[in-house]
Amino acid sequence: MNPSTLVGLVASLILLSVLLLFTAQQPSLLIDLPGLGIVLVGTFAATFISYPMAELRRIPGLLATVMRREQDRAPDDIDELVSLSRRWIDGDTRAVENALAQTQNPFLGSGVQLLVDQVAEEDILELMQWRITRLRAKERAEAQIFRTMASYAPAFGMLGTLVGLVNMVFVLGDGDLGSVGRQMALSLTTTLYGVLLANLLFKPIALKLERRTERRVVIMNMILQGISMMARKRSPGLMRETLKAFVAHYHDELQDPSVPRVRKPLSLAWRKRP
Repeated sequence: MNPSTLVGLVASLILLSVLLLFTAQQPSLLIDLPGLGIVLVGTFAATFISYPMAELRRIPGLLATVMRREQDRAPDDIDELVSLSRRWIDGDTRAVENALAQTQNPFLGSGVQLLVDQVAEEDILELMQWRITRLRAKERAEAQIFRTMASYAPAFGMLGTLVGLVNMVFVLGDGDLGSVGRQMALSLTTTLYGVLLANLLFKPIALKLERRTERRVVIMNMILQGISMMARKRSPGLMRETLKAFVAHYHDELQDPSVPRVRKPLSLAWRKRP
């Protein structure tokens, strides 16, 4: 499981436990199954009206993607591009084609295959940039589904609150303040459910998917740059350093933080003479 998702789920359970056990005088008042049903059914109904079924079928797979821990294959892709570049510079086209059979990244493999097929560099880059644009648009649309659900959930929470207020007004004429208070508490739980679902489930999933898309686009642009350098027969060493810059984390370019800093005494040449 994705570590950050696991931490978020545990923190959410702790938050809900605190809400039920320590902030409510009667924890049972925060449990309202009809109110939860109004929020869930209303949110999913509005979402089904908003999107075609073909897009909604991808929701289970997207949830699995958020839960799954993805491996960082960028170093492997860099090594593979550098290895293919060495063979390409040597003119060993057969070795390049044999290596492509072992490639696990289809985006990388298709780009190098076009290069082997003697397609012009400009045409290769144009095609691959179009594929990057298409992937970005597709995955942003998938994340937008959960952002839409996040906007619907609080609205249906307010709907449940209005229904509860109607019931409260109905019993208000009896003069029983205890009954009025219970109806008021139950009417507000649906708003609570809507806010929790929007901010602890739907919005975080959307953000996780958007961050995943940004990472994938960076990797694809890195591969695009590598194929461009391969077409121009640039040095494999230069290619490696260039591609590493695409996925490098922010760090100090002048001081390696893993190396301890040693304070050296000043040279005698810099000391003032008496």
